[in-house]
Amino acid sequence: MISHQQKQAESLFYQGNLFLEAGALDDAGKCYEEAVRIAPDFAGGHVNLGYIADKQGHDEVAERSYRRSIELNPGYAETHLNLGALLARGKRFEEAETAYLQAIALRPLSPVGWSNLGVLCACMRREDDAEQCYRRAIALDSGYATARFNLSYLLLRQCRFEEGWKCLEARDWYAPLAARLSCPRWYGEPLAGKSILIGYEAGHGDMIQFCRYAEVLKQRGASSITMICHPALKTLFSSLRAVDTVYSFEEPVPTSGWDYWTPPLSIPYHLGTRLDNIPAKIPYLRAEPARTKKWAAFIPPGDFRVGLVWKGSAQFENDADRSLPSLQTLARLWSVPGVTFISLQKGAGEEEVMGLPLNFPLFHLGWRLNDFADTAAVIANLDLVISVDTAVAHLAGALGKPCWLLLPDYKTDWRWLKDREDSPWYPGNMRLFRQRKMGDWTAVVMDLCNALRQTAPVQLRPRQSRNFQHASSM
Repeated sequence: MISHQQKQAESLFYQGNLFLEAGALDDAGKCYEEAVRIAPDFAGGHVNLGYIADKQGHDEVAERSYRRSIELNPGYAETHLNLGALLARGKRFEEAETAYLQAIALRPLSPVGWSNLGVLCACMRREDDAEQCYRRAIALDSGYATARFNLSYLLLRQCRFEEGWKCLEARDWYAPLAARLSCPRWYGEPLAGKSILIGYEAGHGDMIQFCRYAEVLKQRGASSITMICHPALKTLFSSLRAVDTVYSFEEPVPTSGWDYWTPPLSIPYHLGTRLDNIPAKIPYLRAEPARTKKWAAFIPPGDFRVGLVWKGSAQFENDADRSLPSLQTLARLWSVPGVTFISLQKGAGEEEVMGLPLNFPLFHLGWRLNDFADTAAVIANLDLVISVDTAVAHLAGALGKPCWLLLPDYKTDWRWLKDREDSPWYPGNMRLFRQRKMGDWTAVVMDLCNALRQTAPVQLRPRQSRNFQHASSM
């Protein structure tokens, strides 16, 4: 017989679920808290309370709630999955694997547990195990897009492009745009005399990397090419010679008027891109001459000028690993003679520069950059860019500017492939500096210092004199 307390707890649980569906996490959490207060042995209340804490970043509370729920009901696979994901995020890999294996033991025919275990194995560099897990998930449910998408990253990292691009088609980043367009999607049909719209998806760096394919589509006979991009890229993308019209996704964009449309990351699949035929005619983006000349007046003189970016967007899932802990991580660089450092940092990390003394060997321009066309113009005046894995690195590569890219050991992005010190996407001007072990930037910065000493002139050579204006006067 159900007690009065149990009825109250279940009522609060269902009310919390309604709040959860509506996105009201705080209200949902209060309902679950009250439910487990009334009925301390209510496993469902504990797991949902853990889920709320998990979403809000309260990892310790989430873990306690998940483990309490498992004590009360060890047969609920989803709780083990949630706990495994939480532990994996905290890099507690062995514990996470145990949780995932328990979930799989409870529901061996569910593809979710296998796919999650595959991601974990990939993070642990057990790539063969990861592939087997992904393929097991796909075998159980051929329509499970998450496993196919996860497999794509593994295959692309290994240069297995044929199947990798195909599996990448499981993504749905472009769904909002697809819902708005009434013209047919391009699946590799002949383009002679046809107009095509290249949509937007993912981040600024993805768009900078893949906008190169506009030139290839024009060579295939496309009569006109329109591109939609992030607002900060619109002016920059106007320098793409093969693109006839550029829209920002914040602007009104027609829903039809083209023969086809395509997501940019699908183009390599339909064109059969492989390692030996990546379209890498560098540069394919250009800084505006007038803008370049304007910014030249605001860059301090120096014999070897190096742009720095040490942090990416905090919203990126792996940002804690790809970004440097702070500007201080690069402190060894300041001792390299003959170098003038220019900060291109925007957003996170800017505050570190604002409080530096006037004689600090780093000149901050990032706060003055309005869009990527400005950033391109500044980069055109530099000798080298040193950056973590952000859009600025792609921009330097696309401009043909030498770029030294700092890569984390954990979840290195697929596009930098495995164990390479160069990039076939930016041949000749991209050099990769990889962590030797997870979280260790010290060795990477020492490598940077050695490389910079060999590259930068030790003796200052005079440049043509010019007037230098302080950036605050702009």
